Amino acid sequence: MAKTATKKEASVEEKLDGLYELQLIDSEIDRIRTIRGELPLEVQDLEDELEGLDTRIAKLEEEVAAFEKDISDRKNSNKEAEIAIAKYKEQQNNVRNNREFESISKEIEYQELEIKLNEKRSKESKAKIAHKKEILDGAKERREMRATDLAEKKSELDEIIAETQAQEEKLLKKSASALKKMDDRLAGAY
Repeated sequence: MAKTATKKEASVEEKLDGLYELQLIDSEIDRIRTIRGELPLEVQDLEDELEGLDTRIAKLEEEVAAFEKDISDRKNSNKEAEIAIAKYKEQQNNVRNNREFESISKEIEYQELEIKLNEKRSKESKAKIAHKKEILDGAKERREMRATDLAEKKSELDEIIAETQAQEEKLLKKSASALKKMDDRLAGAY
């Protein structure tokens, strides 16, 4: 009976030694991962921020293009109105009665108001373009800074991973090997 009791004690002792060894290996793996710290999360955050800035820049560029198209359309509209005014003035010279003259005068006045309105809206659009370009320049500058930060953080993370990856892989294999040596009940509880 004494022999079986010592055999069980040795078995429990071996199990505890196995657990202790596994815990040491896993603690070393955790230490290596702690060295990386928040760096992977910072890199991911910077990548997400860059993606958001790219989207914002694209949207601002689309808005600027839309305002420029609006200005161009208004210039074309002004040219058409000037052509209409010239045509109405020509018609005004060949008028037969006062009512027709008044009607043509109203048309000329309407076209002149259209030109003024288009000029006013063009100025507003130019002001909006200037404002959007200011915002766009700020966003591009911020993107450049963030891209530089990202490159630095990535290189730092790559250095840390390069230094620790081989050691971490070796420890992970050791951990898996030590886990296989343990009985299933202990391994599941661990």
